[in-house]
Amino acid sequence: MLIWANVGTFVAMQIAPVLVQFFGLTPAAVFGRWWLWQPFTYLFLHGGFTHILFNMLALWMFGTELERLWGSQFFLRYYFVTGTGAGVAMLAASLIPSVFGERMYVTPTIGASGAVYGLLMAFAIYYPTRPLYMFPFPIPIPAKYFVLIIGGFVFFSSLSDTAGGVAHMAHLGGLIVGYLYLQRGGRGAGLGQLGRFGVMAEIKYRYLRWKMGRLRKKFNVYRGGGDDWNGPVH
Repeated sequence: MLIWANVGTFVAMQIAPVLVQFFGLTPAAVFGRWWLWQPFTYLFLHGGFTHILFNMLALWMFGTELERLWGSQFFLRYYFVTGTGAGVAMLAASLIPSVFGERMYVTPTIGASGAVYGLLMAFAIYYPTRPLYMFPFPIPIPAKYFVLIIGGFVFFSSLSDTAGGVAHMAHLGGLIVGYLYLQRGGRGAGLGQLGRFGVMAEIKYRYLRWKMGRLRKKFNVYRGGGDDWNGPVH
């Protein structure tokens, strides 16, 4: 349904390009005209065939497995939370007093990339060791490292890019919002609360392992002789 909605909107854009003006995310329109629907509707607009092709391919590749794991209801909620959160990140960045912020303030942002990056973050959390291939290198990379590499690239690109057609700040926002949303209690089949993947939970886990290791050193097993079934054990 999401793919068809994006494709349908893309076709409508070819007929009526003015849709970008009303439904793309332009901070000047959101803050100046109160077009508050734009942080949501921009997700369904795409600038060209390649743009929508790769976004929908990523949505299908990573989203299918996550939807089977979560169910459609939670999947849709997560998709729109991360996509809208990425839009809010763009709005916040546009208020930064700099050339970067000023240009972003009047430049429309379109595309489902923020939500797709949120799906990528979720995929890495649930399937951290799943091998992924990073073009153009034919080398398998575990999903958790793949996301770190992509996140680092997006972060530094967002610092240097001045709205050159790729909304790196939206990509970074999708990654961060996805991570925070899952940390506060996302769900998954057989995985329970994802809060256990948090930093504090990891510290507690390491501490318990260390404590159990110390306790094991205090106990030894001594066999008192006889056969294995009737011999005393201390």
